[in-house]
Amino acid sequence: MSGISAADTSTARPFCRKCLLSESGFAEEYARVADMVEALPPEKRVDEGEYHRRLELCRECGQLGAGVCGECGCFVELRAAKRAMHCPSAERKW
Repeated sequence: MSGISAADTSTARPFCRKCLLSESGFAEEYARVADMVEALPPEKRVDEGEYHRRLELCRECGQLGAGVCGECGCFVELRAAKRAMHCPSAERKW
């Protein structure tokens, strides 16, 4: 047994299939990703509108789970912020 009691599992947040990391309840992890996005030089970041467009496409994707891309394992909020990056799926949604 993993050492998690029944009381622990009753309050655990379920895995969120369609959530970005910012929405998933993992505040510490999201803070680290947000810091990495902020640290990107402006010339390496997409503009705010493109960033949100990319995130919406990720949110609609069946590979998204708790802010992580099931295709490549990246944090989508970081990948979507980088100008030189693209969607890793064969269909390249962005």
